[in-house]
Amino acid sequence: MTPRFPGHPAPTQPGPGQESVWDYPRPPRVEQTSDRIVVRLGGAVVADTTAAVRVLETSHPPVYYLPASDFAPGALTRTSGSSMCEFKGRAAYYDVHGGGETVERAGWHYPTPEPGFGELEGRVAIYPSAMDSCEVAGEGVQAQAGDFYGGWITSRVVGPFKGEPGTLGW
Repeated sequence: MTPRFPGHPAPTQPGPGQESVWDYPRPPRVEQTSDRIVVRLGGAVVADTTAAVRVLETSHPPVYYLPASDFAPGALTRTSGSSMCEFKGRAAYYDVHGGGETVERAGWHYPTPEPGFGELEGRVAIYPSAMDSCEVAGEGVQAQAGDFYGGWITSRVVGPFKGEPGTLGW
């Protein structure tokens, strides 16, 4: 059954080969994917992998976590600050470097993820809005709205998506 939250419009009905973010669970689920993920910054490839996982959570497009080892040498530099997720634990941040450009706090990871999220250890998520481009299986990604969220929107997922003004309570 698709959940309903006060103030959000009816979920879009998924077509063939699509998923509705309203069918994703809460607490979130971690799922392996063999799709090729490519991230570019400054015209350079900063990450390229077929060993990512995606985190699926109600109302959010998937967040992709890539093995840190699949980033280009020097693409990630630990930076200050942290945040807390009630499910995954305490996140730490990275500056991302590529093609002579640096974007501060554009990536994050969970050094010691909470139980049930161990697959995130050694993996880094990237804000797609901060990069030149992010691709999933050759398709360009649209960033989830909102500065806090890091969801990757492709034609495979339908919303509506949390992040737009007025969606905080979803």
